[in-house]
Amino acid sequence: MPDRTDSDSRKLLGRLRDTMAEEAAGQERLDKITHLIADSLGCEVCSVYLFRDSETLELCATEGLNAASVHQTRLRLGEGLVGRVARLNKIINTADAPSEPGFRYMAETGEEIYPSFLGVPIQRLGEKLGVLVIQSKVAREFSSDETYALEVVAMVLAEMAELGAFVGEGAALKALHQQPTMFRGGTAQEGAARGHVWLHEPRVVVTNLVSEDPESEKIRLNTAVEQLRSSVDDMLENVKSGDKEQLEVLEAYRMFANSRGWMRRIETDIVNGLSAEAAVEKEQSSARARLSQVSDAYMRDRLNDLDDLSNRLLRILTGQGRETGAEMPADPILIARNIGPAELLDYGRSLRGIVLEEGSVGSHATIVARALAIPLVIHAANITTEALNGDAILVDGEQGIVHLRPDETVANAFNDKIAMEAKAQERYGAIRGVETVTKDGQRIELVMNAGLMADLPSLENSGAEGVGLFRTELQFLVRNQMPGRSELSALYGRVMDAAGDKRVVFRTLDIGSDKVLPYMPHVKEPNPALGWRAIRVGLDKPGVLRMQLQALIRAARGRNLSIMFPFIAQPSEFDFAKAEVDKALAREIRLGHVVPEDLEVGAMLETPSLAYASEQFFEKVDFLSIGGNDLKQFFFAADRENELVRKRYDTLNSGFMTFLELIKEKCVRTNTKLSFCGEDAGRPIEAAALAAIGITTLSMRPASIGPVKNMLLNADLSKIKSAIDSARSNGDETTRHAVIEALKH
Repeated sequence: MPDRTDSDSRKLLGRLRDTMAEEAAGQERLDKITHLIADSLGCEVCSVYLFRDSETLELCATEGLNAASVHQTRLRLGEGLVGRVARLNKIINTADAPSEPGFRYMAETGEEIYPSFLGVPIQRLGEKLGVLVIQSKVAREFSSDETYALEVVAMVLAEMAELGAFVGEGAALKALHQQPTMFRGGTAQEGAARGHVWLHEPRVVVTNLVSEDPESEKIRLNTAVEQLRSSVDDMLENVKSGDKEQLEVLEAYRMFANSRGWMRRIETDIVNGLSAEAAVEKEQSSARARLSQVSDAYMRDRLNDLDDLSNRLLRILTGQGRETGAEMPADPILIARNIGPAELLDYGRSLRGIVLEEGSVGSHATIVARALAIPLVIHAANITTEALNGDAILVDGEQGIVHLRPDETVANAFNDKIAMEAKAQERYGAIRGVETVTKDGQRIELVMNAGLMADLPSLENSGAEGVGLFRTELQFLVRNQMPGRSELSALYGRVMDAAGDKRVVFRTLDIGSDKVLPYMPHVKEPNPALGWRAIRVGLDKPGVLRMQLQALIRAARGRNLSIMFPFIAQPSEFDFAKAEVDKALAREIRLGHVVPEDLEVGAMLETPSLAYASEQFFEKVDFLSIGGNDLKQFFFAADRENELVRKRYDTLNSGFMTFLELIKEKCVRTNTKLSFCGEDAGRPIEAAALAAIGITTLSMRPASIGPVKNMLLNADLSKIKSAIDSARSNGDETTRHAVIEALKH
């Protein structure tokens, strides 16, 4: 068959547009389209396979194969040539289909007389929808022009499916974005929430797919690209030269925006009959397909840059800016691929929950979500593709599960869960002012973690006895430039004012690893969790540390002050940091400023090495706080960002409990105040076990104080300690079962 000309391609798209415009049911429209494609491309067979579920393709329409096989023939993902096209997201073009790896003969279709096979994926921006196939009796490979034409048609079919053009009977002809869908992700902030979807960046809907006037479409494209280039240049001018990472991203944007190859491919799509926006989206889908095959992290980032740039261009072409005119629901659940801390703070406490496709348990967004006590699920793959503004949604932060458009049974069960939690909160409210004294008379101090002024009302509302950890880095992370000393001093002063006579422990700047300041150079490291972070940055770049210490001393205005240094791995690091405190105090005295009446300087014990420091070090520090999240990951050599391993290791593991007791005993001998800070302090069973081994100050998120206090008021720590000792002497790997049994009696 001769190659198709550009006008042939436009004619095919024109006929396709006319078919789309006709009044017809979904099945009838699909049948017409397969006939049209086979006729236009001069081949005997055209078939459309669509996903009926994530693992199964169904033959939904065909011209040339046995009509009785429609909705009867099904293939697993990866099964047969059609299944391979779908799984690999790649075109298969062969003159001898039966000899291809993975070929499967489907007797009911009658396809044995068609050796030539061309299959292309039907997909939209990473969402796999199905496979479009043409076949021929003549044994030959299809030409590049035929392949291109089928690719373009597949892209149009994907957009039509998005717009509901093929809705009909059967699972494969379901309406997109209308079926109940469950996503399994990771837990980043516990809690349950129900509400309606609010997309951080709403998807652009392309309704104008086909054009008969390529020249006017190219003019539209070039006008939009010029606007895009200008906006990227403006962004580059506004970025400080020191921000290498942001400059790299924007330089990549500019490179793509000026890429002749990218423009040439889009213009070719326009010449062949697509509208400007449909052509841009076709190239974007191709980039997404390439992204799924790339293992190199740098190349993946560059393709992500191209994806973001394409979205900007689509918004310009369609007029669908970030603000689409949609009104945020009264109970918004935010859906995003990822989000920065400043953007999240802009939403504030209006959000009921957050679901991210990316993110991590230690990311900026997670820190802010915890500070705002908003349930957060991360790694919910493809949810931004599936969700639409206004969709009903349920977020289970404890299980890391999201139900989008839930059916009645799921919704009712979830509502029961929320009602039970509400009753529990009422019960916790009744014990808010009660001292935490266990059944065997042991006094436990429950304090809270904070990082924002918005957290401070929780001191009263949760019943916390103070702030065991105030994360000072949040004030740095949510800004585009370094805050000044006077600004920080005013903020820290307001924190102490809000706390009244309750103790606040200020942790100095804990950046690095997963917490990168947007206005400071980012050091790329192979293992950032073990790299240049926290106090290591402060000691190598002491200017910020000194400014922060001065701000804290001035904020105290003569009141008691507690300062804690993060990630101390050896005593000399504490000595250097403590020397900076002494210098700051001496300077304030020379300037005639009032200094704190009582100044405590402590450290976070987050590395096993510090547990084995000399007793002189334990005597030197005013207090220690065990940073449970980091200490546990280093103890078990299990990255807490890695979902495959982080939940495998139990806090109540016998070895880890013995290690914690070693730290506690050193603190007892040296009369050093000790607390435990981290997620495990806020889990009732873990909290009871920690208290039982003698760690009697626990710092947690405000929402956990009620459940933990309720557990401790009804616990006999002496029985729990005996159970822990028995489990260890029996050689049990974990003490958890023994602790749970002790709590029952």
